[in-house]
Amino acid sequence: MLSAAVALSPLVAGFAPGAAPAHFCNTRPVAVSMDADAEMKAVAVKCNPVIGYWDPLDVAQLVTVAKNRDEAIGYLRHSEIKHGRVAMFAFVGFIAGSNGLCFPWDLTLSGVKFADIAAAGGPAEQWDALPTNSKLQIFALIAFLEIVSESSSILAKNGEKHYMRGGTPGYFPPLKGEFPHDVPFNYFDPFGFSKNRSDEDKAKGRITEINNGRLAMIGIMGFVSEAKVPGSVPWLSGLIKPYSGEVMAPFSASDASLPFVTKMLEVSEGLFPAGQFAPQ
Repeated sequence: MLSAAVALSPLVAGFAPGAAPAHFCNTRPVAVSMDADAEMKAVAVKCNPVIGYWDPLDVAQLVTVAKNRDEAIGYLRHSEIKHGRVAMFAFVGFIAGSNGLCFPWDLTLSGVKFADIAAAGGPAEQWDALPTNSKLQIFALIAFLEIVSESSSILAKNGEKHYMRGGTPGYFPPLKGEFPHDVPFNYFDPFGFSKNRSDEDKAKGRITEINNGRLAMIGIMGFVSEAKVPGSVPWLSGLIKPYSGEVMAPFSASDASLPFVTKMLEVSEGLFPAGQFAPQ
């Protein structure tokens, strides 16, 4: 799922200004007056009044990274929102890549064009076709955003706490004006479309984002499953180009110059031999 998202990230970034995540970011949250359990259950009902809160396995008790239930709930809620955001990018990116949509200019200084990557096949093949340095740049950006969003000092500077310490799940601090190197835009809401929205409207946007993220997670995994195992998603049969590689591997044979990649591919091939999921 992440591969599909980051492979097309330069393209789908153009959709970011109107995306729902803007409701969560760069705004000081209203203090929550209920405990984590009650808030989680209230959000569940708002997301789906018919099903409401349903957790038969009590997953929050199974999270080993947390010291208590409140931390576990914060971790799980933030993880869901983050995965939903990645999935929304991936869903749009997969559709764009499947239809050959790309920028008309060069991708690298060596002359590799976006069109060359788009011609490699479906979205998964396009990710494999990216130059190794391009992949490393994407992962470096992801690491930077992770460090910023997890830093308690950066969060505190913006009046927030870490999501496992009572902070708002899904909150991402502003980037513009926060670093020695100039950052022209914030990651979310770069043009300030949401900064003047009412608290009520922002709260409604948060629920919309969670629901959209859940649907996007189902959607992108449906795309990936049909690509890897043709016929596994009947509604998509014949619409998704088959992919014979490893959908969850960050690197492919073209990245063999990196340490451990060749060994990783050997292990993957041993576990999942080529043709194992070929249609019967």
